[in-house]
Amino acid sequence: MSNILVYELENKIYINLTNRCTNECIFCLRQDKDDVCGQELWLDSEDFTADDVIEQLKKFDISNGVVFCGYGEPMLKFEVLRQVAKYIKENYPNAKIRVNTNGHANFIYKKDVVPELVGLVDEFSVSLNGSTSEEYDELSQPKFKGAYEEVKKFIKCSSVAGIKTVASIVDGYKGRRLDVEKCRQIAQELGAELRVREWIQNGYS
Repeated sequence: MSNILVYELENKIYINLTNRCTNECIFCLRQDKDDVCGQELWLDSEDFTADDVIEQLKKFDISNGVVFCGYGEPMLKFEVLRQVAKYIKENYPNAKIRVNTNGHANFIYKKDVVPELVGLVDEFSVSLNGSTSEEYDELSQPKFKGAYEEVKKFIKCSSVAGIKTVASIVDGYKGRRLDVEKCRQIAQELGAELRVREWIQNGYS
């Protein structure tokens, strides 16, 4: 166990802010293992500040950008995320910032938080994970009702705010196939692109 807040994987820099998540996705890597390619991501403490993240960030070359993505939902650490993104943009203005999120933030904070990240976040990758609410609930196992509609609302808010938005789905979980074209249509209607991620049983190749 260790507090690895910043890590590198396949020449990309990732920021790992929390173990917590409002989903329990049945295909999530964290259900089966504690690491990604040998990199332990479970945090032993969530009592840290944006400065702690920045201190670890300084050990990496982030000129090509960073991704907020770890073993939990990064937007649950919204203020830390915002402060770190602000530091990156002030010191590495050409570095692109992507946030991988489940799209629950506006529900959690009871307001549209996207405008607070305009100019800081270049792209949101939002887990759509289904073409219906029933399918989403089955695969993502959200901890509150109406989560699928909240995800779609977040995608729309991000798109309207002018932030590049990509809706993602995990296809092929234990042989199960989603209706990719219907998911693509939903994403496009919300102003987003669709990314299809093929499920890999042991995680990253």
